Amino acid sequence: MAVKRHPTKYLGEEYQRLVRENLNWELKILETASEPICIVNGKKVLMLCANNYLNLATHPKVVKAMIEATQKYGAGAGSDRSISGNMTLHEELDSRLAKFKNAPASLTFQTGFMANEGVIPQLAGKGDLFVSDELNHGSIIDGVRLSHADRAIFKHKDVEDLARVMDEAEKHDPPYNHIWILTDGVFSMDGDTAPLREIAKIAKEHGAGVYVDDAHGEGVLGEGGRGIVNHYKLTREEVHVEMGTFSKAFGVIGGHITGGEDLRNFAYNKARSWLLSGAVPPGVAAACIAAIDVLETEPQHVRKVWENRAHLLEGLQDAGFDTGNTETPIIPVMCGRSKAAKDLADYLWSKEIFVLPIFYPMVARDKARIRVQVCTKHTTEQLNRAIEAFKEGGKKLGII
Repeated sequence: MAVKRHPTKYLGEEYQRLVRENLNWELKILETASEPICIVNGKKVLMLCANNYLNLATHPKVVKAMIEATQKYGAGAGSDRSISGNMTLHEELDSRLAKFKNAPASLTFQTGFMANEGVIPQLAGKGDLFVSDELNHGSIIDGVRLSHADRAIFKHKDVEDLARVMDEAEKHDPPYNHIWILTDGVFSMDGDTAPLREIAKIAKEHGAGVYVDDAHGEGVLGEGGRGIVNHYKLTREEVHVEMGTFSKAFGVIGGHITGGEDLRNFAYNKARSWLLSGAVPPGVAAACIAAIDVLETEPQHVRKVWENRAHLLEGLQDAGFDTGNTETPIIPVMCGRSKAAKDLADYLWSKEIFVLPIFYPMVARDKARIRVQVCTKHTTEQLNRAIEAFKEGGKKLGII
C-alpha cells in the first residue's frame, strides 16, 4: 500500500529548522522612499542596507522621466519585446547604455538575475566548459546549472588557481569547443573586486571568453560610474560580456548585457528569459535613460559615495571591527556566528539603524556579517551615529 504523504508538510518543517538555527530571513517593510532616513515597520530609521548607492531612486530627473513616459506610453508595454512590446524607449535605452559603456551594443533585460539566467546557459553546452569563481553570485551559479556544459571552480580571486584550472582544461579529451570564465565584478557579500585584468590575460592565453557580472560596480567603479571594465581600462576583445543591473546605483530596475553586436543579436534570439518575459514598462525604461543622463552630467554623486565610504570604513576599523577585504561602498562587518550577526543587527535596530545580518547559505557558516552599504546622501553626522552604535553593540556582544 502506498505511503500517504502530505505534499507540503515538509515546507513548514524546513522553515522551523531555519528558525531554530538562526538562518531564517525576517522581512521588514519599507513604508517610504529609499532614502538615508526612512520609515521601516512604522519606525524612523537610518538606512544602511540599500543598494541605492547614488540615491538615484528619488532623483527628480529620474522620477519625472518615469511619470512622463507612463502618461505618454501607458503602464505596460503590452507584450514581450520579441513580439509586439519592443518600444522606442527600449531601443533608446539599449543604445544609450552601449554609448555610456563605450561598447558597440547592449541589450536590456527585466532583471539582472534574468540576464544571467538567460544568457549564461546559451553561451556553452555539451562539449564546453564554464570556469567560475567560488564566490560568484547565485544567479551565475543557477545560469551554469541550466547549461549542459562541464563546470570547474577556482578559488576566490586566486589567479594562480585559475591558471591551474585552465591548464587542466587544455588537457581535456576531447578538447573543449568553448571555455568561458565567469566572475562577479564586485562580490556583493564582501565588497571586494575581481582581478579582472589578470583574468582577461589568462583567458586570452587559452582562447576563452570572459563574462563579468558588474551589478555592484556600475555607478561606483570606473570613470563616471561606467563600471569595472572601464575601471581596468579593458577592451571588448578582453572582456566579452559585461552584465549589469539598473536596480542598484542606477536606482531603478532591470538588467542588461554589453559587448559586441554579435552578442546582442545572439542573446535576443537565444535567451529565453528575454524572449518569453514581458518587456519592462515604458516608465522604467525612461527612468533608466534618465539615470544614465544623471551619471553623465552630475559626477558629484559618484565622488560623494566614495567620500562617505572612506569615512565610515575608517570609523568602523578604528572601533576594532574586522571589515574583510572591502574595496567598494559595500562594507562587511564580520561577526562569525549567525546569531552574533543577528544580535548585532537587533541591537542596531533598537538604536534606529536599519542593517541586515548576512549568514549561511549566503556566506559560509562561520563568516556571518552585517553588510553595510553607504550612499551619496548620508551625512557625516548620520555616519558618526552609526559608528558609535556599532561600537556600543560590538562591545556589548563581545564582537570587538
